[in-house]
Order: sequence, then structure tokens, then C-alpha cells
Amino acid sequence: MVLNGKRILLIISGGIAAYKSLDLIRRLRERGASVRPLMTTGAQEFITPLAVGALAADHVFMDLFSRQDEQDIGHIRLARDCDLVLIAPATADLLAKMSAGLADDLASTVLLATDKPVLAAPAMNPHMWAHPATKRNIQTLRADGIRFVGPMAGEMAESREAGVGRMAEPLDIVAAVEALLDKGPKPLAGRKAVVTSGPTHEPIDPVRYIANRSSGRQGHAIASALAKLGAEVTLVSGPVTIQDPPGVTVIHVERAEEMRDAVLAALPADIAVMVAAVADWRVASASDQKIKKHPGESIPTLALTENPDILKTIGHHTMRPKLVVGFAAETQDIDNNARTKLDRKGADFIVANDVSPATGIMGGVRNRVKIVGRDGIEQWPDLTKEDVAAKLAALIAERLRQA
Repeated sequence: MVLNGKRILLIISGGIAAYKSLDLIRRLRERGASVRPLMTTGAQEFITPLAVGALAADHVFMDLFSRQDEQDIGHIRLARDCDLVLIAPATADLLAKMSAGLADDLASTVLLATDKPVLAAPAMNPHMWAHPATKRNIQTLRADGIRFVGPMAGEMAESREAGVGRMAEPLDIVAAVEALLDKGPKPLAGRKAVVTSGPTHEPIDPVRYIANRSSGRQGHAIASALAKLGAEVTLVSGPVTIQDPPGVTVIHVERAEEMRDAVLAALPADIAVMVAAVADWRVASASDQKIKKHPGESIPTLALTENPDILKTIGHHTMRPKLVVGFAAETQDIDNNARTKLDRKGADFIVANDVSPATGIMGGVRNRVKIVGRDGIEQWPDLTKEDVAAKLAALIAERLRQA
């Protein structure tokens, strides 16, 4: 775990997004980091030091002139006794102070005194974010080496206000912290990857569709694992109920044709991992009105047509990625079906698994896969889907290194 044993100084400044810092503390600590909180006066208007201190299990620092905290020049100790300074939320006011080098409270003084990496998660009204003064300040801070995560587009706390200015979600901030502190090898740095995940929903009418039981957990985990090894990842996801993985670009689609188009738009890429359980067929002519059941009428017949084969399309494309990986979710004759798929679809190797109902793999949290290549079959042990993803990402990096 990248954050295990890391010391994070969390500066919480005064904006409504301060409430998200409570969840952020929890997310950092559950990954093994210790969090030392520092709250501005404004932050204390939105959340209480009691709540922050309880979640952080540490003293909350607030006052530059605290007799107790400053006995040993506390602001200097705070600035240096950490691995990273994280500002979440980072208000327009605090960013302006940082840009100008002001030091009139504990937060700005610590930021001026620190020699550690600084990561800021801006949060403010869209007009404030777009203001020329804020733009100048951000440009100056980037030149000074300050890193940023967000802001995001969306609804604001103010009624009928929307735009860019929302603080990044806690998991996205955690991913940015991990990326900044991760000193491990990045064998996929400079590589582009496209991953598909989840099911597709093929409409029958406005309320019914053809689908399968894929949860998207395996595909999402693979996208995250590739990103952790340095790849620039585009994840094309069908309808799922799990969160987008942090650190990747996610494109949400519903139908197989939409997924194919999004994958092709992501080319050129070095890596393609087609994990999605794409519906093989769709209704040839979906109804634009709900199909009604009437007494005495015969059961309606659904004429089906074949969906595009995304893996085959990519495997034989003129912009074919250097490494193409397919998945084969089978219920019988797994090895032979996977070998057939490997040859027919132009993949470099196939990740095959048994998704019979008794296995619990489809929609579950664990997986047991075989890597089927032209040089043979390798059986992997029963693993969590995250562990399968990490192992597969390492295999992909090694194959590209050998290419």
C-alpha cells in the first residue's frame, strides 16, 4: 500500500466542500496514512474541530499564536514533519495567499515554510475559478511546483449554480496523493491504454433491455491497475453500480454500438483490454413505446441482430494496439473456447474464466482465471479481482517490455 506509514498534513480551508474532508480523512487512514489536520478559521464555520480530530485521531491545529502549539515553533514543525501537505478544500482566498507568499495565519505560514510536496484540491464558485486573478494565481502556483487535483464540473452548493468549481471527490484526491507519493517503478509510463468494462444494455423498449450479470468490478480494477503502473487509461464502461476508478478517464455508454464507437475514438493506444461482457445480440428494431400485454394476444416475437464484435474489431484494426487482451467468460469447454477466440479475434492472449452460477464470479469479488496464449495456458490461483488486475497489469508491462 502506497500510503502505509505516510504522514499527511491536511489543511482544511473555509468552503462548503470542507464537509468532504471528513470522508477524505477516513479514506486516507484506511489506506495506512496518518493524518494531521490543520483548520483555518473559515473551515471551523463549516465543520467542527471535534469531528475532524475524532476522525483523524490527532490534535487539530488552528492558531498561529497558540501558546501550547508554538512552544517549539510549531508551524515549522508542522511544515516539515510530514511527507505531503494536502489542501482540501483549497479556496480562492488561500490560493491567492499562496501565490503572493503571504503568511498571516497558520495555514499560509505553514505553506510558505514547507519543503514538502504540496497538493491542492480547489473548491469555489465557477465564476471565482474562471476569474483572471484566480487563473494567474494557479499559473504561478503550478510554476512553483504546486500540484492540483480538480476542480470538477457539476452542481454548486448555491441554488441554480453549476460549472467547474466542485472539489474533487475524496477517492480522486486519494488517488492523486498516491500517485504523488508512489516512488515505485512505472513501467507503463508514456503508454496509452483503453479498457472496456461492465455489461451492455440493449433496449427492447423504453423500459426493458437485454443484459447480463457483469458487475464491472474486474474491468474497473484492471483500468486502475494499469494507471498505477503509469499508463494513461481510458475506461469505456457499460451501466454499472460501482464507482468510477480514480486516476482514469471514464466514458459511460449503454449499448454495444456506443461502446465500440468510444473504443475506436480512444485509438491510437498501446494497450487494449476488452473486459466488458458485451451482449452478443440486440433487438433489430427496438420499440419507442412500452410493449403492452393484452389479453388474448400472442406473445410478441423479438427479432434479434448481431452486435458488433469489439474485440475482433480492435484485433484486426489498422490502428491495432501493440498488445490486445480479450476476456472469455465461459460455462463449459473453457480452454478450447478460449483458444478459438484467440485465433479468431486477433488477440495476443485471452483471460478465460468459468462464470457458471456456482462459481459466483459473475458479479462477485473474486476470480479464477487462465491466461491462454499461443505458447500455452497458465492457470492462476483464486484471487480477488484487484489482485487479478495487478497481476495482469504486470504481465502486460512485461510483454510490452519484451516486444
